Amino acid sequence: MFFHPFIKPVTIDPKLFSSETNIDKFQIINHCEMVTWKEFLVLSGMKSFEELDIGLRTRILGLKKEYENKEFKEIINTVIEKENLLPPTEGMLPELLINNLLGAIKKEKYDWIWVGDEFGTERKLEYIDDLIDQDTLARHNLFTHDNSILITTHWDSHFSMICSDDKKKIDRIIERCNLEGFYSDDYTEIYWSVRNTYKG
Repeated sequence: MFFHPFIKPVTIDPKLFSSETNIDKFQIINHCEMVTWKEFLVLSGMKSFEELDIGLRTRILGLKKEYENKEFKEIINTVIEKENLLPPTEGMLPELLINNLLGAIKKEKYDWIWVGDEFGTERKLEYIDDLIDQDTLARHNLFTHDNSILITTHWDSHFSMICSDDKKKIDRIIERCNLEGFYSDDYTEIYWSVRNTYKG
């Protein structure tokens, strides 16, 4: 799993993100910087990725009441306001990473990629260079024709997953994109932060 970064507007007015103005991928890439979860932990004083994930999910009402943590939510809100940050995207691949991810897939000798919907009912074959050069990616399930690489995002989650039949491919993509996160195992769940925090 790799975490979606926080967004720091640098040469663009942050108020545009909360207005009716459509901010495109290239405005974000060219005028914003990434703030990693590790960097956010330092800024916030939070102790773990689990606390941060629970706080982010609480902010978007993505957890049952018994798993929410309003203290974590308020810490995140305070730091976001103080540091002039935007929260990570949820349920979609982050604009700050998407071109790097597509470029890394190209380096694995793929020129085309399937782009599917969240239900697995629709897909369209796209030329990777077109996806990089344009801001047309509306769906967020990407997979190669040989099914050896899948990149997908879970609704209401602030992270995405890279799956492959070859760990070396995943390692290369992680390195090329400088992704932050962790390797899943047989016991990893979508709500990993809750499971790790509230073990029964």
